[in-house]
Amino acid sequence: MNISENKKQVHIISHTHWDREWYLPYEKHHFLLVEFMDHLIDTLDTDPNYKSFHLDGQTIILDDYLEVRPEKKEKIKRLVDKGRIYVGPWYILQDEFLTSSEANIRNLQYGMKDAQKWGHVSRIGYFPDSFGNIGQAPQILKQAGIKHAAFGRGVKPTGFNNLVSEADMYESPYSEMTWRSPDGSEVVGILFANWYCNGNEIPSEREAAKKYWDGHIEAMEKYASSNHLLMLNGCDHQPVQKDLSKAIELAKELYPEIEFVHSNFNDYVKQLDEQLENSKLKTVDGELRSQHTDGWGTLVNTASSRVYLKQMNQEVQTLLESEVEPLATFAYMLGEKYDHEVLEYAWKTLMKNHPHDSICGCSVDEVHREMVTRFEKSKHIAESLKQSVLEKLANKIDTTLFEPFGKEPIPFTLFNTTANKRTGVVTVELDVKREYFANGVNRKQLERIALDNRLLIDTQGNTIDYDLEDLGVVFDYDLPENRFRKPYLAKRVKLSFEAKEVAGLSHQTFALVIGEEERQEKKRVAAFSNSLENEYIRIQINENGSLNIFNKTTKQEFQQVLVYEDSGDIGNEYMYKQANEDFPITSEEVQATITLIEDNPFRATYEIIHEFEIPESAEELLKKEQQELVWFTGRKAKRSKKTVLFKIKTLVSLARNSKGVDVQVSYRNIAKDHRLRVLFPTNIKSEWHYADSIFEVAKRANQPSEEWTNPDHSQHQQAFVSLHDNEKGLTIANKGLNEYEVLRDGKNTIAITLVRSVGELGDWGYFPTPEAQCQGDQHASFKIFPHVDHDQPTEVYQQAYQYRIPWSVIQLPVQEGIMHANHQYVALDVSQEVALTSLKVSAASNDIFMRFFNMSDGKGKVQVIDSEYFEDYYQSNVLEEKLSPLASNQRIELPPAPYEIMTLGCKARRKKGE
Repeated sequence: MNISENKKQVHIISHTHWDREWYLPYEKHHFLLVEFMDHLIDTLDTDPNYKSFHLDGQTIILDDYLEVRPEKKEKIKRLVDKGRIYVGPWYILQDEFLTSSEANIRNLQYGMKDAQKWGHVSRIGYFPDSFGNIGQAPQILKQAGIKHAAFGRGVKPTGFNNLVSEADMYESPYSEMTWRSPDGSEVVGILFANWYCNGNEIPSEREAAKKYWDGHIEAMEKYASSNHLLMLNGCDHQPVQKDLSKAIELAKELYPEIEFVHSNFNDYVKQLDEQLENSKLKTVDGELRSQHTDGWGTLVNTASSRVYLKQMNQEVQTLLESEVEPLATFAYMLGEKYDHEVLEYAWKTLMKNHPHDSICGCSVDEVHREMVTRFEKSKHIAESLKQSVLEKLANKIDTTLFEPFGKEPIPFTLFNTTANKRTGVVTVELDVKREYFANGVNRKQLERIALDNRLLIDTQGNTIDYDLEDLGVVFDYDLPENRFRKPYLAKRVKLSFEAKEVAGLSHQTFALVIGEEERQEKKRVAAFSNSLENEYIRIQINENGSLNIFNKTTKQEFQQVLVYEDSGDIGNEYMYKQANEDFPITSEEVQATITLIEDNPFRATYEIIHEFEIPESAEELLKKEQQELVWFTGRKAKRSKKTVLFKIKTLVSLARNSKGVDVQVSYRNIAKDHRLRVLFPTNIKSEWHYADSIFEVAKRANQPSEEWTNPDHSQHQQAFVSLHDNEKGLTIANKGLNEYEVLRDGKNTIAITLVRSVGELGDWGYFPTPEAQCQGDQHASFKIFPHVDHDQPTEVYQQAYQYRIPWSVIQLPVQEGIMHANHQYVALDVSQEVALTSLKVSAASNDIFMRFFNMSDGKGKVQVIDSEYFEDYYQSNVLEEKLSPLASNQRIELPPAPYEIMTLGCKARRKKGE
């Protein structure tokens, strides 16, 4: 398809943007998908001039279709093989900012794997409707062998209902640009400057076609940097244009000076590259978040729509990538099977919740009800696999060494699946004694078992402070692998203690034994009224329930931290819009009820109760404006004058050796049309802050650009947001709270959104979503890290990453085993600026892979000090392919470059049982 240098060529690429669920529940869109695919296959069969179709960059479409039409599998494979249908590279079209680093990688890995099975992969990083694009996308794509990215948002102002602003100033003057990651990786970025429906429904009648093409050609030429003009023939759930071949022939006749081609992305980017080879495209760096727009069309407040979904997502993602996969890798090292198929099922079930209209919480209520079930399904199978793996590991651990230290030892093993040493409070449920139904049970005898003569010891016999809660006699059961189920009654307790400096990627074993210890008065964490104190931090709880946090090392103090703010919201699931004449209500002037509810040598906890009046909802005008389709930015509704009593319970905990303050919040949301946030005034003098993102700690300006007119400047986060200068710093870690704002209040206050209650979907019509009001019981967890002990920010970030990952614990019998009670599977020496994101086994090679990223602008260090399970190291990439060999011995050291995503592969030297 060579053309003269001056002749323009219009690449018409047929596609549909298929949201699996959105303004209709999944199965209603599924029904339409089956009809659509039937028509597509028929068109490809009957019209040889209908060259090809781009299937939206996501392979799950074929899975969904074949659930209903399994007999079409071979037909589809032939069409893909012949280049008539283009699939991949993703499994689903995810929201990049709301899914974890490893979830983004799994999406690409499973998508590429599935696309290759079909025979032909679309080699384009396809982000047609992502609500902003992550800064490390070029590096991820380049490592996967993809040199081009196509996207609709993040550069030019693009808002709702496929509307594109005609603003003259934005990051790139052309629809083609060089998009560069922080590490320097570059891809050609292709902006859908006229959106992904700029070639929708091309007329095949002469008069209409002339009018259509005159306007569309001019619009394409306005932004194109080459003679290759991109025209996307499709839109959201767009049916196949069956007369497209006729329409293209008519265009050729009307405009003989232009070449019209029914094209595909692979051919388009190949020819584009040939013409751009010597061009000077503008370079756009890092994140594409519509920073240089008015701020009303970013859709960023989807980060706080239906927060409960984000919390469930964070829990299940963490379970898979930071618990199950590392534990399964430990077991694999010891000769056990690594169950790739179960993990793929769990991941794919989870990723069905990752499309932007799903995880963003911007669909109708039926969609999000089904999402909850999917989260539970993925969680349940992941928990089952985790328990199976833990049992296999537990069977190999020798616990006989506890017998000399006390009577009737009850051993249990604790696993640290993070790369760094870890200190923290551990809670585990233990069965003191079990009685199986088959042997007869004596409930009263179980109830009478004494618990006050117990010691908690480590493998050296050292005693450890602990807290014990009697859970009474409970029913439970075993499910043996080769026998019928075994029900039993058990005397069960809940044990809490502080584990200290547990090595990274290791296990450590403890035991509860019968014994006596001389009682000694221990220093308490809550030594004074309404205060908490350890070696690093002193906390004073103020009368209004806020905290003054004093850094004992740097002598710096943060005052009035942990204040609640409630404001009216008359926006929608996509965007927050403060109610008219609304002044936020805060807990600053509220007298809180403060009670010490836990006080032991290793941790103390205060309960803080706030009660204050807030409006019950917006006034009735809001419903009228919604029904009349008044655009949300032009609404006049105020908050209702009728109020309800809002009660918030906050648990503030400090552990003996912790450098951070744990906070758990719970409340019953009985108000509507509002946003609840928690505020952390920092008084830190800095123009920048840092937010955890995808393989990146993104540096972002506190002040928005000059073009920004939206009073709200909320942004995305993953694990934390941080502000620091040369004197002090404050990092707030979270579990599933993806929205924050640095307020322009003179204090650089960090605001974290806890809930946002709205009543409609928004966008192109009126879709009521009463369940998006998030009524009923809600909760939130976060941790406040003042930068203590002169820790570098990256050291605090490591603590924030650990905060999200639970300890893994299992009870063991007293038994002989092939492994010591304390054992490190992989000894790593990783510099503080390098984070481990994955330890897993590849399904393709059965090799072991560790993935890291350097969060800094300097070189990092990754050193494998020792692992008896590894050999033949090699450099890899995000697809876990073998690149260049490194070393064959057990020790290896690599320096991750600034901001590099680095994957290290190695052969497994497996132990007995292989």
